[in-house]
Formats: sequence, C-alpha cells, structure tokens
Amino acid sequence: MMKQTHILLIVDGQGGGVGSQLVKLLRPNLPEDWQLLCAGTNVMAVSAMLKAGAAQGASGENAVIYNASRADLILGPIGIVLANGILGEVSPAMAAAVSGSQAHKILIPASSCGVVVAGNTGCKLEETLRQAAALAVSYMTGN
Repeated sequence: MMKQTHILLIVDGQGGGVGSQLVKLLRPNLPEDWQLLCAGTNVMAVSAMLKAGAAQGASGENAVIYNASRADLILGPIGIVLANGILGEVSPAMAAAVSGSQAHKILIPASSCGVVVAGNTGCKLEETLRQAAALAVSYMTGN
C-alpha cells in the first residue's frame, strides 16, 4: 500500500524573506509524510526559499495557481490572498487560487499589504512566524 504524501506550500513574493524564515522554522519539524514546496511571485523569492531548505519551488502566476490547487496546507504573508497584494506582485488570479484552495491556510499579517489585522498589533514578525510554524506543525501532526 502506497503512503500518501501531503503538500505544505509556502507562497511569498519580493525577496522571499517571510517565506525563507518559515521554511527554516518548519523544515526540522516536517513530518515524513509531508513535502515542503514553495511558490513565489518571482524568482528571487523562490531562490531564497530553496536556499532555506524547501524541497522544490517554482515562480510565477501559473506556479502559484497550480500548486495552490495541490496543497494541503498553505503558509505565507496575508498579501497572497489579496488581489494586487505584495505591492502588486499577486495577480487577482493568484489571490483567487490561494484563497479558493481547499488547503488549510495560515497567513502572516503584513501591514505593507495595506491590511491591518486587529489583535495582532505590537507583535514582532519573528514571534508571529514562530506562532505560524507552531500552528502548521500542529495541523500536520493532528495535534
């Protein structure tokens, strides 16, 4: 009997800073039946996530759309679900694919996207990323 592999997809844009930090936090805690993939709005973001330890990655609109449809869990900055998010790097089609994916989503608040999430003010990015990684591990392990 073949073991099912689940897909954890990290999506990011610009320089891939948020995505690469998430990869570094999640890689050591990844259950063996999960594969860590990355998709980016540009090649710089994907390169940063691959350097951080993602198994595979691709860039561009189609890469985000295709992989969002395959993913079981998606992490990234909140701009990945906003049309024209991340300073316009996220196309409306990308945002629709990520937000419409049946995958469970864990989003990182980022005020640079013009959206402020109530209750998250004053939280440092590093702490938010650690919380997101803990939520992801909990989801992947069923705890």
